[in-house]
Amino acid sequence: MSVRVFRNARIRPAARSASVVEALAVEAGVVLAAGTESQVRAAVGRRADLIDLEGAAVIPGLYDAHIHTASYARQLSAVELRGARSLEEALARITEHAARLAAGAWVVGGRWNSNIWERPVQPDRHALDAVCPDRPVALSSVDGHTMWTNSRGLALVGIDRDTPDPVGGQIVRDEAGEPTGILRESAMYPLRAQVDRAGPADLREQLRAAQERLLAVGLTSVHDIDGEDCRAAYLDLHRTGELKLRVHKAIPVAHLDAAIAEGRRTGQGDDWFRTGPVKLFSDGALGSHTCHMNEPFAGQDGNAGIAVTPYEDLVRLVRTANTAGIAVATHAIGDRANQLVLDAYAAVGAPGGLRNRIEHAQHVRPRDVARFARLGVVASMQPTHCTTDIDLASTMLAGRDLASYAWRDVLSRGAGLAFGSDAPVEDPNPFHGLFAAVTRTRADGTPDGGWTPEQCLGIGEALTAYTTGSAFAAGEEGRKGVLAPGRLADFVALDTDPFTEPPDAVRRTRVLTTVVGGEVRWQESSRQ
Repeated sequence: MSVRVFRNARIRPAARSASVVEALAVEAGVVLAAGTESQVRAAVGRRADLIDLEGAAVIPGLYDAHIHTASYARQLSAVELRGARSLEEALARITEHAARLAAGAWVVGGRWNSNIWERPVQPDRHALDAVCPDRPVALSSVDGHTMWTNSRGLALVGIDRDTPDPVGGQIVRDEAGEPTGILRESAMYPLRAQVDRAGPADLREQLRAAQERLLAVGLTSVHDIDGEDCRAAYLDLHRTGELKLRVHKAIPVAHLDAAIAEGRRTGQGDDWFRTGPVKLFSDGALGSHTCHMNEPFAGQDGNAGIAVTPYEDLVRLVRTANTAGIAVATHAIGDRANQLVLDAYAAVGAPGGLRNRIEHAQHVRPRDVARFARLGVVASMQPTHCTTDIDLASTMLAGRDLASYAWRDVLSRGAGLAFGSDAPVEDPNPFHGLFAAVTRTRADGTPDGGWTPEQCLGIGEALTAYTTGSAFAAGEEGRKGVLAPGRLADFVALDTDPFTEPPDAVRRTRVLTTVVGGEVRWQESSRQ
């Protein structure tokens, strides 16, 4: 394999470093040398293929520490309700989408957010029955923790007035006791399983197409949080040489025992595909009013959220996984949920080199923040959740002593911080996340000065969380996140230098070229 020298660029080998070089030499997928072009070519000592990056700013490849790539891939061909401002607008989009489907086919997708509707009340099955009387419908809320279905969907999974609420879930009912069509947390799992069985069979092709979009926004690695069908599809893409980005693949909790029996361990695999942690759930989400809090939500006496996994089960699952060499990544949004997950990790003890994580870690008691570092728990967080949730957090959690989206506090206490998107809940574009991390404002710059601005990060800190932070969470910091000799040659060339341009320019960054393993895997069409 020939040596390649990527030249004529402003290359920052590490996110926190002020040093800039102009060339990189790459062979067999790893960096050989970095420096001036003459230094690099002298270090190579033989003929090299020269690739001109035309003066672009170059940073290490970005690593999304929490993304649902199968859900994202499926969403690309599903009905999109994000941004709908009323029930009527949502129903109009559903009607238009359903008209393009085969008779009887499922209507799937969603990402509806009734919190921003003109009348902010959750919808019901009757509204869907009016526009989709002859086909099943399953529409996820924007946070993915509530499902809206119609009467046909309820019937297919056998949910009626006599069906009890499952552990860790709720079948919302009307005053007469009939299901409304809103299913929360574990109550939606049977419907989701039906959709997966009835949906398009070729997830492989959907993922192959979706990876192009992820490469186009500068992602070179992902921690995928979806299911075993996603794992099989990625392994097939890897086998045929069509996998272009690197995957750290989580294990669904329902498959934990089978994964252990198969001998899976966190970190197994190669530089393209590795086994990740098992994904557990402690609670729900703020937007669905199901995240587990120590106090009830404002104006909702008696509702302090849902403990999706009871504490005793949480401890048992953490111990089972860690004993088998599998790290644990537990979803926890509310302060009570975070407290219980930290308690469970402490009860099990040191995981023997494994890096247990809390996913989201959105609202934490201040005294619990220091426990992340003390217990060696990585905070896997998504900056755009903060800016999306400003209004919700300001109203539903007003007046509480909470460290909310506390990136600064997490870092100052010495804990590991990894950034991601939670796509398709949010846009996977990491430059939107960087903007949110350094400004704590919405895209339009509100609120002025940022929401709780004391938690803002510098651009170097935010980029570190998107590079070496995510690599550390996966135990891959020796291979990824820094462009140094012996490290993987994963990097992106940009039209904007995030270290010299203002945050609004960073948010608008265009990726010009994405390189993974020393190969150009994506390039803006105007440069091809």
